[in-house]
Amino acid sequence: MRIVITGASGQVGSELKDLLLEDTEKECYFLDRKQLPLDQIQIIQEILAIYQPDLIIHAGAYTAVDKAEEDQVTANLVNHLACEEIAQYCHINHTRLIAISTDYVFDGTSNVALTEMAATAPINVYGQTKLAGEQAIQKWCPEAIIIRTSWVYSSYGKNFVKTMCRLMAERDEVNVINDQIGSPTYAKDLAAAILKIADSSGFESGIYNYSNEGAVSWYDFAVAIRDFRSFDCQVNPIPTSAYPTPARRPKYSLLDKSKITDTFAVEVPEWEKSLANMLAEEFKN
Repeated sequence: MRIVITGASGQVGSELKDLLLEDTEKECYFLDRKQLPLDQIQIIQEILAIYQPDLIIHAGAYTAVDKAEEDQVTANLVNHLACEEIAQYCHINHTRLIAISTDYVFDGTSNVALTEMAATAPINVYGQTKLAGEQAIQKWCPEAIIIRTSWVYSSYGKNFVKTMCRLMAERDEVNVINDQIGSPTYAKDLAAAILKIADSSGFESGIYNYSNEGAVSWYDFAVAIRDFRSFDCQVNPIPTSAYPTPARRPKYSLLDKSKITDTFAVEVPEWEKSLANMLAEEFKN
């Protein structure tokens, strides 16, 4: 199997690379923003044609949520129009596609775990462009698989876990929002789930949810990080209103994972277990 992975230097892309380098039965090409500039949509299909992949794992995205409020053009190019080009290529060339999306396609007003059928209503530009990307994929490549995930972290890249570790090592106390509820996603777990789907005998198209199990607030998540690492730092709970940001965040975005587990029998570890596994690793780049 010949696989192209976009966003190869990101959190999910980096974890995929670690897992796929051990797989001698696959011919893999890891494309970062230099090899595949997703904001230059006019050359995307031309670049993909060089590799002639059997499968594209589209993990690349514009993920700077607050910056997207100002840089709407680039966010739309990367999260929407690049998806359209990739989906068109896949449809024309009979290439399988697995694309990563986000819980930010929801407005956060639910009080129950969100299924794939829940109504979408993004409240920020990032979510709007990611939803437009989903819709473009479904229009041009309805046989694709889209995986919505949330609160991604890894030993690679910039993320909440690594930021908290740095701040807790430097400060006596930190303030963390306690009224946004969801579930973290260890990128290594998500990468493993993606590869299990890629290797499965059945490639059931559609939208799927994947995050780690359990409901948690950012405050709860921060306390767990502190306790796992034994930091001597006080964690103070604060409401979202006390920490205004350019982009609004969903208050509740817990994802129901029953569809992906029923269809592909992927493992969905508890968030505490995955956090402990990540914190046992050495942080990278």
